[in-house]
Amino acid sequence: MTDRISHWIDGKPVVGSGRTGDVYDPATGQVSAQVDFAGPAEVDQAVAAATAALPGWRGTSLAGRTRVLFAFRELLQARKHELAKIVTSEHGKVESDAAGEVARAIENVEYACGAAQMLKGGFSENASTGVDVYSIAQPLGVVGVISPFNFPAMVPLWFVPNALACGNTVVLKPSEKDPSAALFIAELLAEAGLPSGVFNVLQGDKVAVDGLLAHPDVKAISFVGSTPIARYVYETGTSHGKRVQALGGAKNHMVVLPDADLDLAADAAVSAGFGSAGERCMAVSVVVAVEPIADELVAKIVDRMRKLRVGDGRKPSSEMGPLVTRAHHERVASYVDAGVAEGAELVMDGRGVEADGANDGFWLGPTLFDRVTPSMSVYTDEIFGPVLSVARTTTFDDALALINANPYGNGTAIFTGDGRAARRFQNEVEVGMVGVNVPIPVPVGYYSFGGWKDSLFGDTHAYGPEGFHFFTRTKVVTSRWPDTSHAGVNLGFPKNS
Repeated sequence: MTDRISHWIDGKPVVGSGRTGDVYDPATGQVSAQVDFAGPAEVDQAVAAATAALPGWRGTSLAGRTRVLFAFRELLQARKHELAKIVTSEHGKVESDAAGEVARAIENVEYACGAAQMLKGGFSENASTGVDVYSIAQPLGVVGVISPFNFPAMVPLWFVPNALACGNTVVLKPSEKDPSAALFIAELLAEAGLPSGVFNVLQGDKVAVDGLLAHPDVKAISFVGSTPIARYVYETGTSHGKRVQALGGAKNHMVVLPDADLDLAADAAVSAGFGSAGERCMAVSVVVAVEPIADELVAKIVDRMRKLRVGDGRKPSSEMGPLVTRAHHERVASYVDAGVAEGAELVMDGRGVEADGANDGFWLGPTLFDRVTPSMSVYTDEIFGPVLSVARTTTFDDALALINANPYGNGTAIFTGDGRAARRFQNEVEVGMVGVNVPIPVPVGYYSFGGWKDSLFGDTHAYGPEGFHFFTRTKVVTSRWPDTSHAGVNLGFPKNS
């Protein structure tokens, strides 16, 4: 008998009464649980719980709110290995990778614990004679968070700690593919002292998403996912008057200049291309080799790929796990077929990989295409799997132009020993996050995460300082305390004097 994964509403598990979906163990291909799919009634119930809890949580002092977050951080740190195992069991990534995900999540919680510093307003004494002007940052209200399958612990904790620290209440809709991490987070928050209703988990699919996007009591939406869905979330949410940040897809390029350390670049390409089986929005999917080093670089990448151990993420020997579902496996494999048909050179084919795991697992080994051109689907589309493409250019300018012509602008990297080239690259590339000899330039928790162009809808990035900005709205107060004598009526426009 499989487990039942429920909602978390008003501080307790709530079993759904309608549709359910299958949750798989990607390493075996077997159904491991059933997850409830929310209908309109459950959406209303979760939002109502968050709405009822809002006045009390908003009225809680900054010290009181951050005290809960400090306690949550300690619980998360103490039980991080449990959370990593949950991630591996439903997503498939190896446990060391899952542990890294949880570590980055903790980093964001730690940043949110500094809310008192981030929420300070400004104050101008005697801006006009006897008049003070000051600003205050206030919570939005009930906010929705819609998170993807590839980081079921980290991405929710990009948003939830900051939202809570600012005084909002939250309804989280995690991916239905790996929903258990969200419940684990809910339980730890409750244990940390978070009042009932302040944080809720709504399991489900598009019905739950659309319910949050249209609900009049939800004031803002934070989303991470593919670009088509990010665009839909942004357009639908804003049409209902909500503040929306929707982080979309990516096609991340890594430029390797002729003066680069090719061993370092090859290590980086393999690590960034195949970690988490390529299911990362910050994965390197295109290596841009600036001639004459392409042949040598490809040979070094192949040498490293051959040594990668694919297997069940729970086995310490595994370096790369399976893909998350059978449907996603079939989608990624179809791109390998398309790349061959379109004329790319298939250097390594992962479709027949021998994995250290059950025969029915969703296995696809590291795959490498060379001589890829911008007209091929393996170049144009976000594959979201362990498929790495090499594009060859003759000059730095051609490599830069290739990246800037791409509709995505999430992350990029350059490998070089030339400081002047690196400086020009970081200044001229039209991408939101740039690495210099760093293949996955995910910002630390006290900066903010987000791309440009079709990788972001909205004007605010995730977590860090911009996270606090997104989850608050500013109010400016102009105050005067006059003496008892009346100044008289003045119909003129107020002026500073």
